[in-house]
Amino acid sequence: MHNWFQCKVKYEKNAQDGGIVKTSEAYLVDALSFTEAEERINEEMRPFISGEFLVSDIKREKVNELFANEAGDRWYRSKVNFISLDEEKGVEKRIATTMYAQASSVKDALEVIEKGMKGTLADYEIAAITETNIMDVFPYKAE
Repeated sequence: MHNWFQCKVKYEKNAQDGGIVKTSEAYLVDALSFTEAEERINEEMRPFISGEFLVSDIKREKVNELFANEAGDRWYRSKVNFISLDEEKGVEKRIATTMYAQASSVKDALEVIEKGMKGTLADYEIAAITETNIMDVFPYKAE
């Protein structure tokens, strides 16, 4: 099981008008602890940012599934409910999960999620899809 952390990185970058602008960007990092998440985001960001940067916030992010798509340029968070029948009470039970999809639009995100869920035998419904401010995702890679 993956442990995902949302890390916010603050740094200064060159604006289009030639000035310097302070910016804050969010990233998802797969790590075992807060300490490892901070270490990994520092390693991942160092080649891309010239000058100093600060990891301003790290928080645990509940992610049940992640669907990467090379054609997508944004990350979308979706709430997917798995539907089961409680036989004792005779009612439907919904178990909410959080899934992320990389896509270019909400419509593309829906297609990416449906493609990823294609082999699922359980009944499910996609309750919501929202665009996030996540710039990139860094899954764990064994060296």
